[in-house]
Amino acid sequence: MGRIYRSLPPKGSKIGIAFSGGLDTRTAVAWMAFRGIDVYAYTADLAQPDEGDTNEIPSIATRHGAKQARLVDCREALAREGIVAIQCGAFHLSTAGRRYFNTTPLGRAVTTTAIVRAMREDGVHVFSDGSTHKGNDIQRFFRYGVLVDPDLRIYKPWLDEKFVGELGGRAEMSAYLQSLGLPYSTSAEKAYSTDSNLLGATHEAKALEHLDHGMTIVEPLMGVPFWRDDVKIERERVTLTYDRGYPVAIDGKRFEAFFPLVAAANAIGGRHGLGMSDQIENRVIEAKSRGVYEAPGMALLHVGYERLLSAIHNENSTEMYAMLGRRLGRLLYEGRWFDPEAMMLKDALTRWIAPAVAGSVTIELRRGEDYTIVDTKPVHSAYAPEKLSMERVEAAPFTPDDRVGALEVQNLSVLDNREHLLHHLRSIGALPANADDLGGFLAHGPSAFPTLPSKE
Repeated sequence: MGRIYRSLPPKGSKIGIAFSGGLDTRTAVAWMAFRGIDVYAYTADLAQPDEGDTNEIPSIATRHGAKQARLVDCREALAREGIVAIQCGAFHLSTAGRRYFNTTPLGRAVTTTAIVRAMREDGVHVFSDGSTHKGNDIQRFFRYGVLVDPDLRIYKPWLDEKFVGELGGRAEMSAYLQSLGLPYSTSAEKAYSTDSNLLGATHEAKALEHLDHGMTIVEPLMGVPFWRDDVKIERERVTLTYDRGYPVAIDGKRFEAFFPLVAAANAIGGRHGLGMSDQIENRVIEAKSRGVYEAPGMALLHVGYERLLSAIHNENSTEMYAMLGRRLGRLLYEGRWFDPEAMMLKDALTRWIAPAVAGSVTIELRRGEDYTIVDTKPVHSAYAPEKLSMERVEAAPFTPDDRVGALEVQNLSVLDNREHLLHHLRSIGALPANADDLGGFLAHGPSAFPTLPSKE
């Protein structure tokens, strides 16, 4: 027997749904409840910047037929996982240096595990949500749900042909709720759709599916449209303090919990439009999609963390941080944040890289990604000016004679490499049999592209 119901389970079945309070989930709750399903609604409090009072959302579910509705506080857990992601550099998507901070995947990891745990407490073992078959979330919800509850089964109205046939569009869903005396007042239709949580906002679909529409059509939720000349932004200096890999203070104010710290970082970064990016990415089904992302607090804390990391760790360690972090970022994106391979990578990065990252970084923020690091004070540092100072220093770490000896020893392979290259070029016919003008080939060979490509 498969885990996924292709049609509505029998009457009297218990189904738990991740309830956002929007049109989709209101319709799903009403549709299932009026067909005899005992619906249990669970709303994750993720400090969503596009929500008003999240405490009011469960009552919306009960008005639409839910037998029980609960608010699950995920704010501190989400902030904690966001900081772990920063410690690990778990971000695989980057375009010209601008990163996507995996804020939606982090939100799904926290939301699903918390909701399914609450469902088990209520004796509910069928999970539902609003994800579609074309996106990443259907996989993320599935994997995290089954990880928490091995007996879990899945029912998604948007995979049920009967539901989709009756209520496949916003107009049909609105009309259905109207017929039940539960009218849904829609706000002005945006040119894109948005999903958000404490760590960031995701904008995608509709107009953003077309690459001739830039980021400038987005109205930021967490920051300011820094690209607009009429938006006044004052430059600001902020000092971030880290201890054992954790951000612990901003401008001298110490935080005892992760949630208020991330919220404060969001406010500061948001004032400048920091952390917005435009990404073309590969979804888990290997088709490409496009999204515009906001993550002002994550971006700010990431700048400080990597600045200290670069001053403290050696090149081999920072290389491993980059390699393992990118792989971990992809696992997170795929809904595998708690899989054994991801746990192994997190363990290595949080136990052997993060604990040494301590000190403070002062950053001057201006507009968007326009910022300057103005001061760096690591507690323990591999960087020391006197090691490579261009000035005369009393206790130089090595002398010119030392450097000459090192050059001779460390570069013994240069002539061997030259002979290898000449042999290879002769064997493929790129050089005549006895030619030894490697310099001429390197200057004018095919890899040099001496002419521009033809326009034809």
